[in-house]
Amino acid sequence: MPEGDAVLRTARRLDRALTGGVLTRTDVRVPRYATVDLAGQPVTGTVTRGKHLLTRIGADWTLHTHLKMDGSWATLRPGQRWPKPAHMARVVLETDATQAVGFLLGIVEVLPRAGEEEAVGHLGPDLLGADWDEDEAVRRLLTHPDEPVFDALRDQTSLAGLGTIWAAETGFTMGIHPMTRVGDVPDLVRTVRVARLKLQQAMERPGPLAVYGRERAVCRRCGTPIRRIEMGGREGRPRPAYFCPNCQPAR
Repeated sequence: MPEGDAVLRTARRLDRALTGGVLTRTDVRVPRYATVDLAGQPVTGTVTRGKHLLTRIGADWTLHTHLKMDGSWATLRPGQRWPKPAHMARVVLETDATQAVGFLLGIVEVLPRAGEEEAVGHLGPDLLGADWDEDEAVRRLLTHPDEPVFDALRDQTSLAGLGTIWAAETGFTMGIHPMTRVGDVPDLVRTVRVARLKLQQAMERPGPLAVYGRERAVCRRCGTPIRRIEMGGREGRPRPAYFCPNCQPAR
């Protein structure tokens, strides 16, 4: 699943392509919204909240989308061939200058502008947001002191935007085993700061990953083979947690 940095890059691309243009055609290929027609209205911007995309149309409407595991947005010239088959398209937005096509989107909603908060208000502070609130993120994490820190960092209701990649990399930087209880993390404030820094750095200059996706490869710091375990979190879906057993010992 794309993480907050990738979603923000997508939002900026959509913003550059669509904002200021007037929609000449819209096609929302979800039964609930199949009859929605927003043609004739201007696109006023695309922003993010964590991993959620909010494309604002006219004065009254917001297209809320989420990439989930397999989704993507393509921004193309009018008439340009789509990079994926048409049956995978969930949303098509066209202006005179651009067509934006959302493929395999996990969430597609056309909301009244006033409904944005209902759609994303459950999320914790956005690690890449202008309104980032470190104290509130730490407070929310501490409401689940017995939860493994790897799962807690990925919980979007505590802090929004972090996924398996940067949760694993944060744990390595901090020397914390992924199964460590939130209440036992030696410096939770610094852990949150490192998580935010990881996303910020990924936006600017992505570097090599220390542990994520490197099972059985040796740790670049100590030479110990990297391990992978499956962890579930409150959502119950297994996610791979990568770590160095020497640099991140179990406590």
